[in-house]
Amino acid sequence: MKFTGVLPALATPLDRDERINTDALKKLIDFFIKKGADGFYVGGATGEGLALKTEERIILAQEAIKATEGRCPCIVYVASPYFNDAITIAKEAEKAGAAAISATPPMFFRYGEDDVYSYYKKLAESVNIPLMIYYNLSAGFNMSAEFAAKCFEIDNVTAIKWSSSNYGEMAKLKELTHGEMNIMNGPDDFLLTGLETGADGGIGLTYNFMFDLFRNIYDCFHKGDTETARKTQDKVLQIIEALHNYKSIPVTKLLLTEMGFDMGDSTFPYRQYSDVEKTEIINAMKKAGLNI
Repeated sequence: MKFTGVLPALATPLDRDERINTDALKKLIDFFIKKGADGFYVGGATGEGLALKTEERIILAQEAIKATEGRCPCIVYVASPYFNDAITIAKEAEKAGAAAISATPPMFFRYGEDDVYSYYKKLAESVNIPLMIYYNLSAGFNMSAEFAAKCFEIDNVTAIKWSSSNYGEMAKLKELTHGEMNIMNGPDDFLLTGLETGADGGIGLTYNFMFDLFRNIYDCFHKGDTETARKTQDKVLQIIEALHNYKSIPVTKLLLTEMGFDMGDSTFPYRQYSDVEKTEIINAMKKAGLNI
């Protein structure tokens, strides 16, 4: 499968005990599918996967896939501090019907390229569905185009989520893999740049509360209307600049709650906003141009 288009990195609705709110999850997925989402990235950074219990992550994957009713694919993030849990989540996601699994490199410890290569190889071998590498510098591993291309030679490794603003390296990766590696843009503020560099689509956090803008960027780019795409990207940049004054995940859930979804709070130890703070944040985001 080749992933294309606009895929929200889905925020995870939680109850007070940090368990999956399956009713809210289904409502959220239905909403985005009707809006034109081409798929979902489930349980990643935006979805707070690393902060949830393994059993909740499995429920999240199962319920998200079930909620799509086969209308679009789900990519399930499986990385875990304990590698055997990553394997467990991967296998359960495959059973549930995931289109692919995805993982950042192993975190915190300073692993070398041989270690990270072995990690991706073993993870890819644990399932019979595609593995999407997730390149994000916050994981602590600086992934070169050459290394990503080497990983592409592993059976089942078909794609990469490129969450880096180094588009020269993205272009090099495209060249090294002869355009065959499925590249999805990660930085929300540079979707248009990613598409111009050769990305097949985008996966992003802020797609949760301004999906229509990203849908417009992607569609206008492919119609050849780069002027409108660029104007829309400029509007996105303005809103993201306002978002940088806050913590992105709690604000994403706050904005989705304002849009009518029962998202609950972010996982501990994210602080909870007071009602006054919530009003101030929503007003600041609207002032920046957000229409919710």
